[in-house]
Amino acid sequence: MQDFCQYRLAGICWVLVLPDSLVISLPFIEPGIAMMRHIITGIWVSGLGCAMVSTGYAHEPKASTWLDEIKMGVLYHDMAGLWSRFSRERGVDLNLEAIFSPHVHFLGGAIQPALGGSVNVSGDTSKWYAGMRWQYAHASGVFVGVGLGGAIHTGKLSPPHEDRKALGSRVLFHIPLEIGYRFKTRHALSVYFDHVSNAHLAKNNEGLDTLGIRYGYRF
Repeated sequence: MQDFCQYRLAGICWVLVLPDSLVISLPFIEPGIAMMRHIITGIWVSGLGCAMVSTGYAHEPKASTWLDEIKMGVLYHDMAGLWSRFSRERGVDLNLEAIFSPHVHFLGGAIQPALGGSVNVSGDTSKWYAGMRWQYAHASGVFVGVGLGGAIHTGKLSPPHEDRKALGSRVLFHIPLEIGYRFKTRHALSVYFDHVSNAHLAKNNEGLDTLGIRYGYRF
C-alpha cells in the first residue's frame, strides 16, 4: 500500500507539469488526463487520502529509495506586502509537491530535488515548478528550508490587466522559503512562502508571492 501511494502521488505531480499539448499527443495517455490540472481539488484530496492511508503503515520498512516526502498545502494567492509588495490577483492556491531522496550534505543540512505545482482555485495564475531545496532539521523537530529553481505559469505577461499580474516571461525564477516542525518522524506542519519573478530580465516583472500552511508526509 505504501508503494502504491508513493507512485500515485508522484504520478500526480508528473501530470501537473506536463503541457496539455504533450499529454494529448501521447497515445498511451488518455486526453482527459490533461484536464486534471483544472480539477486540482480532486487531485489534492486524493493525495491527502493516500498520505492518510500510508500513516497506517508507518511500521513498515522504507521501501522507496527515490521519493523522500510529499507535501500539500493551502496558500494565500498573490499576498500583498511581501517581496512583490502589492497584489492584483485573488483566491487561494492548492499546492502539491514531491521531494526526492537523492541528496547532497551542505552546511549541516541536505540539498534535494523538488517538483510541484500550485493551482489557483479562482482561475488566476497557476504555476508548476522544479528546483533544488536545501533543508536543515534540528534534533528538536524544527526545520527550515530554502530553494531555487524555475517555474512555468498560466498568468499574463504584459499589462493592462487590472486584476492580473504582468509577469513578463512564461518561465520564471522560483524561490521558496519554509519553516516547520516534524513530529513522529513522518509527519510535518510548516509555514510556506514562495516567490516567482523574472529578476527584471523582461520588460514587465510584477512578481507574485504566496504564503500559507503545508502538511508533509515522509516515506
